[in-house]
Formats: sequence, structure tokens, C-alpha cells
Amino acid sequence: MTSPGPVGDRFRRFRERLADEHGNQPSVSTAPGDLTVRRDAEGRRRRRRGGGGEELRVPEAEFTSYYGRPILKGPVWKWDIAAYLFTGGLAAGSSLLAAGGQLTGRPALRRAGRVTALAAVSASAVFLVKDLGRPARFHHMLRVAKLTSPMSVGTWILTVYGPAAGVAAIAEAAELLPRRGPLGLVGRALPPIGHAAGLLAAGTAPALATYTGVLLADTAVPSWHEAYPELPVIFAGSALASGAGVGLLAAPPAQAGPARRMAVAGAALELYGTHRVESRLGLLSEPYRVGRPGRMLRDARLLTVGGVAGALLGRRHRLVGALSGTALLAASVLTRFGIFYGGVASARDPRYTVVPQRERVQARRAGMDLPSDRADPPVV
Repeated sequence: MTSPGPVGDRFRRFRERLADEHGNQPSVSTAPGDLTVRRDAEGRRRRRRGGGGEELRVPEAEFTSYYGRPILKGPVWKWDIAAYLFTGGLAAGSSLLAAGGQLTGRPALRRAGRVTALAAVSASAVFLVKDLGRPARFHHMLRVAKLTSPMSVGTWILTVYGPAAGVAAIAEAAELLPRRGPLGLVGRALPPIGHAAGLLAAGTAPALATYTGVLLADTAVPSWHEAYPELPVIFAGSALASGAGVGLLAAPPAQAGPARRMAVAGAALELYGTHRVESRLGLLSEPYRVGRPGRMLRDARLLTVGGVAGALLGRRHRLVGALSGTALLAASVLTRFGIFYGGVASARDPRYTVVPQRERVQARRAGMDLPSDRADPPVV
């Protein structure tokens, strides 16, 4: 048998020096055939000398990365993108509210929905251009149409929705124009054009409300990517609730029936979706339950329930309806910001990237009947 060599001698001297510092003898022998490597029930490695002696345990894993940097490159989006998520949903919900008022003969709902939709989509354009840096970049995105890219699809949705919402809102000014002359002709032509544009905006509104959820889920951010079934549902419910809030604020109780029904439907979708992301994702649900995102989503849930209750119980009181509408709008803001900051928090902590990856690998190996990397190694 050959000698251990210089590497073995250095290791032996290191062990002897370590034993002298601690005042005891090492528990792991370097003699050939005398070292056994085992794992306990928790997967920690331990070395025993001759089957006995003191156990040496490897410390628990710490989820760190080089120079303390995150494993994933976190999203560069700031608060303005979270605001963009809200204003896009508000525009979509307001257009649906306006279409409901138009089809049921409720002018107050129609007017409030159209004006709010134009204001919200204009704010969305400002937030989006602010994030892009230059307005020309939005124009450059219209050079191609890529159905597999949520960003490209969203750009075209905004391109169709924005002008339709603008024409519908401008048509509300027809009543202010004179009845005779060229302006009178314009005033008579605007209402039918506005009706057609309002219906086009309402037809595009569901895509506008939900594509941002698909956009977030299409990233590598763990808590967004894993919640891909729920994010469009949450954003659709939030859009309906915010549109209902506009109707409850602006319309008298006699015309607010569609807004109350929208509030119930939107609250049901929003509460169902947020409950799912807080309970279904395992470890990746944690960013939505703790810290600032957790507080925002809890407050949003309370405001949503309170807003719906006020809309249903105070249907004859204008003040109660206005307070309910305000609560629904505030809940929509908190929901969008809570989902946004929850995803950002999951990208910063390496634990939310490493642990789910290990669990998926173990599940795939178990399903394929492959040996696990946690199995006991052979005895040396």
C-alpha cells in the first residue's frame, strides 16, 4: 500500500493541530478503511470512527451568494410601474362601467366611466413612458407584433384601447356644443361615434386588465412566476372593483345598480386570487404574507369587504355609496402595490430561488424513480 503522500501528511498535521487547540482528539481517522461517511435523518453528514465517537455535523446551509448579491437580477421597475398596474386596471374597469351605463340608459355612469377611463389611460401612458425613458421607445415597440411577448401584446392593446377611450370621452362634450352651424353638425355626429368607441374600449378592457398579470408572471421573479394562474384573476377582480368604486362615487344611488354588481363580482375574484397566492405557493407565498406586502394585502382585503358591504347595505344613501367607492379604490391600489412589492421581495432573498428549485428537482427524481442526491453515500 502506498503512503498517503504530501496532501495526506498536511491533512494529518492540520487535524493534529486542531485537536491540540481544542484539547481533545479528533473523532475522524485517516487510516484507510477506518472512515465511514453517513447521513442522519435530516440529511446532515456525519463521520464516525469505527462506528462510534463524537459526531461532526456540517453547519446548516446559509442562503448567500457571491459578495452578498442576489442570485436573481431583481426587477428594475420602481413604484411607477406599480402605479401603472393600478391605472391600467382602473381604465379597464371604468370602460366596462361606462358600457354598462350606456347599454342600460344610465348617463351618469356612462359619463363618469368614460371620463375616468381617459384620465386613467393617460396616466398609464405617462408612467409607462417614464419607465421606458424616452417616448420613442413606445413607438419602436409597434414595429413588431409578437404574440408570445406579453409586453408586445400589451403595447398593441394600449394602442387600440387608448384612442377608443379618448373618442368616447370626447363624445361626452357633445352637449356643450351649439345646436346649429358646423359645430352643431359635430355635436350631432359625436354621440353615435362615442357609443361605438365606448363599446370598442369595453371590448378591449378585459385584455387591458389582465395582460399586466401575465406580464409579471412571465418574469423569473419567483413569487410572480409561480402565481401565473392567479395574477390575471387578481388583476381582473381589482379592475372591476376599481371601476365599481368610480360608479359608486359619481352616480346617484338610483343609477348605481351596475356598479354594485361590479363591486360584488370584482371583490369575489380579487379575494379568491389573493387567498390563493397567500396559501397555494408554499414558501413562495411568504412574501405576500409578511412585511410591507403582507400589510398592504391585509388592508386591501378589509377595505374590499367593507366597500362591498357598504355598497349593498347603503344602496339608498349617497354618502355611504361614496365611502364604499373610496374604499374599493383604495383596496385596488393596495392590492396592486402589495403584489408588486411581494414579487420584488422574493427576488432579493436567495432562499426563494434555491429552495423551490431543490424541491422541484427532488420531485422530478421521485417521479422518474431516480436516485436522490440525499441518499446515503457508500461506506469508505
